[in-house]
Amino acid sequence: MKKILLVEDDVTFSNMLKHFLERHQYSVEVSYTIKNASALLKKHSYNLIFTDLRLPDGNGIDLLKQSKNTDSDIPVVLMTSYAEVSTAVQAMKQGAFDYISKPFNPDEVLEVISNALEVKPEEVTQTKKEDNKVSSSSSNIVSGISSASKSLYEHIHLVAPTDMSVLITGESGTGKEVVANTIHTQSLRKDKPFIAVDCGAIPKEIASSEFFGHQKGSFTGAINDKIGHFETANGGTLFLDEVGNLNYESQVQLLRALQERKIKPVGSSKEIMVDIRLITATNEDLLLAVEKGNFREDLYHRLNEFSIKVPSLKDRKDDLILYADFFLEKANKQLNKSIAGFSQEVLALFQQYNWPGNLRELSNVIKRATLLSQTEIIEKEVLPEELKNTEGQYSLPNDFSTKENEKKLIIRALHEAKNNKTKAAKLLNITRKTLYNKLKEHKIS
Repeated sequence: MKKILLVEDDVTFSNMLKHFLERHQYSVEVSYTIKNASALLKKHSYNLIFTDLRLPDGNGIDLLKQSKNTDSDIPVVLMTSYAEVSTAVQAMKQGAFDYISKPFNPDEVLEVISNALEVKPEEVTQTKKEDNKVSSSSSNIVSGISSASKSLYEHIHLVAPTDMSVLITGESGTGKEVVANTIHTQSLRKDKPFIAVDCGAIPKEIASSEFFGHQKGSFTGAINDKIGHFETANGGTLFLDEVGNLNYESQVQLLRALQERKIKPVGSSKEIMVDIRLITATNEDLLLAVEKGNFREDLYHRLNEFSIKVPSLKDRKDDLILYADFFLEKANKQLNKSIAGFSQEVLALFQQYNWPGNLRELSNVIKRATLLSQTEIIEKEVLPEELKNTEGQYSLPNDFSTKENEKKLIIRALHEAKNNKTKAAKLLNITRKTLYNKLKEHKIS
């Protein structure tokens, strides 16, 4: 029988939760304080720690840190109110397995606990080692917690070990090159070169030379031999960003090189065998370009052996705080600053803003704010005007203060979203899971 340490200072709620878990074949020991929980952890072994975030002598993160400092692999699940979700996300960065927002339904509790207990300690340790490898090989990787991010990384893990050509699509600024680099670092070619090329920045007159190289004297201005991108990436991965910008002649040459696996530098009669994995990216609709005759269909199918769509930032708002912290840490290092974090007002504005420039815009905003900040945390005053003027259609902190207001807001949001619950949750700036709980609570059909 799996043994759970439940840390919750609400006696009535903890007893209710204890009996509920015991009915589902779990052994549960209850603690009301961190001090008592720490003592129990020293005396007994547990399969899971299930703790409230707010406790009389500290918070669940303190207990999480104590657990991790003892090299314990016990999974920790946090219980939070919705207003504390940002803190819970911080806790996940520090090693918490998951969190549940109150009020939660019984099935949700059982699902999270079951998922946590399915992970064996040795698997947790191995996962940490693998995560460290990935993080050390690429400084721009942030493992998101949103469903969109989880789906993205499942696709990456699936295709990375293969040699399939990958076409990455997504809006500008979503991090397509980061995805390409992640595929490379998780592939068998990770110890070989990763060469990134911006196809939009290559003049068509010298495209052949850029890709395949040239010999000295082969054309005016060729004063030295040049090694092209294909040869430089030999054995590794060649990433072509904005591949839709290639002119027709370059498309023909690229297709031939991929089919024959050999290239010929400009002005040379010697063919060079190349072994590369090709990853391409675009924010255009290449199928539409094929229909219009601007992009070769045979090349499109050669590039698109596997496709990955990188979600926009507005489609993974649950990851926003993770990315904000990551970019703040990066900005602090670059600017030699020590900004500790963001005010609640700034975090609220971040959540309300649509981020048309995606991760690139978020990174730029945070770097600028870090430079301008004279205080320990980033305040609203140092944000660009477009963020300061962001007006949320539905303001949670005040309007959700009473049950009646809460019900009215939900009904308004559902009407605005034409009963699309995903859109309504975004309008209300809450998770879809929370919205479903609220619908049940207020008996809204």
